[in-house]
Amino acid sequence: MIRIDEVYNNTFRPYVNKHIPLTRIFFCDPPGRSDPDSLFNFGDDVIESNYIFFHDQEPIHLDIHKPLFDDVARRNNDLNHSQGPTHSAIITSEWNSEFVDQVCSQYSWSHYYYFYHGWAALDWYRGYHRTWLMPDPEQRDIKKSFISPNRIIGGKRDHRVLLLYHLFKSNVSNAWISCPQTCPFENISIDQIGAKFKKQYPDIEQVFQSAQLPLNFANETDHPMHSCWLSLFDECAETLAYVVTETVFAGRRNHLTEKTFKPICQQMPFVLASTAGSLRYLRQYGFKTFGDVWDESYDDETDDTIRLEKIAKLLHELDSLSASELQSLYQQAMPAIKHNYEHFYGGAFESVLWNELTGMLEQIKNDF
Repeated sequence: MIRIDEVYNNTFRPYVNKHIPLTRIFFCDPPGRSDPDSLFNFGDDVIESNYIFFHDQEPIHLDIHKPLFDDVARRNNDLNHSQGPTHSAIITSEWNSEFVDQVCSQYSWSHYYYFYHGWAALDWYRGYHRTWLMPDPEQRDIKKSFISPNRIIGGKRDHRVLLLYHLFKSNVSNAWISCPQTCPFENISIDQIGAKFKKQYPDIEQVFQSAQLPLNFANETDHPMHSCWLSLFDECAETLAYVVTETVFAGRRNHLTEKTFKPICQQMPFVLASTAGSLRYLRQYGFKTFGDVWDESYDDETDDTIRLEKIAKLLHELDSLSASELQSLYQQAMPAIKHNYEHFYGGAFESVLWNELTGMLEQIKNDF
């Protein structure tokens, strides 16, 4: 198990010092920050000839992160070239990303990848399989169609607003949905966010005005941050599917976070609102998805607008089912649910991640 808050100090730094000497390590601290003031590095700023920049926590947004990337380049202008040619690399948690390609082209960085958020999920959700917070799958009485927690809805995550628009417009009535009136991160109302899409969806403001926001789960106010632990056990225990509205939705890349692993740890099927190919990407790590239970063709749709509409259509169809039909679908999903739970907590997922991480480091050592 990697302690994710110590991954740079205890995992990467010792390896680099031993196997890739004369190399600086850069990363952002505290986690979640991505501005130049948060940029930290190991190195003595004198003798190094190489550097590695870990941008593995957040997805790349060139319009936001350019000052950070510029500062990384600036802070390495003094590298010692007498030791040989300078090698510079960026390490991300983005797979097959057009945005990584752009950054590497602009800054002449080599790119390496590992699944940071997979390690974060293993660390943050450890031990929940040794509790009695939820009944076993065989004992669950499924009454609700899906659960969709929503907190940050502004900025780069406004795809969540569009999904909520489709759900509210279709009058879903048997689902657990939380939704703020004002984004707690951007401090902008959902009406203002929705107004950006009025040309495409002329009734969007009226739909949100009719939704009687904010919507909160029981015993919650102001949509608290739950990233690093599991929650909503009572709601999840009676619900068929967990709707994961991931951090990124648009463009060519795969970037999943700890959110995707919440339903896996709570032994639930899931619908993944993320970039195209995200289900296929997750299956590469040994997990199973639910194409045998419902239509997962949305994952192959590269048009972001159409993919979101397909997801909303699927959720509307699930919400139209009777309690007995929901229970039947849950039973059909049981083999995949149990496989995913065991794969996560039984060590197989960690083994896949460790082989990936050590393979990445070996590749950097050989390249440098």
